[in-house]
Amino acid sequence: MSDNNSFLVFSGTNTRYLAEKICSSLGCPLGKLLITKFSDGEFAVSYEESIRGRDIFLVQSTFPNSDNLMELLLMIDAAKRASARTINAVIPYFGWARQDRKDKPRVSIGAKLVADLLSVAGVHRVITMDLHADQIQGFFNVPVDHLYASGVILPYLQSLHLDNLVIASPDVGGSKRANAYAKYLGCPLVLCNKTRARANVVASMQIIGDVKDKNVVIIDDMVDTAGTITKAADIMKEAGATTVRACASHCVMSGPASDRVQESALEEIVFTDSIPYTKRCEKVKQISVADMFAETIMRVIRNESISDQYIV
Repeated sequence: MSDNNSFLVFSGTNTRYLAEKICSSLGCPLGKLLITKFSDGEFAVSYEESIRGRDIFLVQSTFPNSDNLMELLLMIDAAKRASARTINAVIPYFGWARQDRKDKPRVSIGAKLVADLLSVAGVHRVITMDLHADQIQGFFNVPVDHLYASGVILPYLQSLHLDNLVIASPDVGGSKRANAYAKYLGCPLVLCNKTRARANVVASMQIIGDVKDKNVVIIDDMVDTAGTITKAADIMKEAGATTVRACASHCVMSGPASDRVQESALEEIVFTDSIPYTKRCEKVKQISVADMFAETIMRVIRNESISDQYIV
């Protein structure tokens, strides 16, 4: 893709699968990085090749557990101390993003803390995708390139050629994202109004809109325990929907999520590969965002605009 040798791409342990795809798209080798683990759980990072004066891209999603975030911080610190010219954190999934405000007294704002940690470590730029809340970009004092999974999800939805298509949001908070999809595809929007008993537990849900005899696609930014999205699918099916699918950017899928999806009314659930999915669930499909991130990396190197990559 480029004969430019001024940049290098490195990866943390758990996002190597995606970094290898990005390097394949870029036509460059993955950089040599050694992560030494100690018996007490501590680890150390060292670059096994010179990075002096180079533009460094560190690919690492900060999904649980916290080792992924700590690895990224140590990678940034080691690159700074090894005299890299610029340090660019490529974070396909930015964890801790649900803690973006004080929604009750005496709570932390985890997203701001993580942004501060990355800045103090020495990052010069952050490239990420589908933040849980757009305002998290403002937590950084360095440039943030915010990509959208719609760049790969929308072409997939169009390839299905679904008649009587309806886009749905599983909650009011996601209505802006779902509305962008509905507007682009020229179809109606349906909302789900939910109340929570506590975190990860949905108390009740009502559909706002008509889904009878429709092919419904639920749009969300992430699926964690899958309680909300499977409940929405079951309710829509009961309300007369022909088929119900779901598309989400980030495949968190923790705890009982895989079993819930398998037993739900969902035809399929489509994610990007920002987070690895290793559990077995026939309804889960992943679409790679490696080419999109590779293209963004090249545009950053060439100082080109990335905005025309956005579909919506």
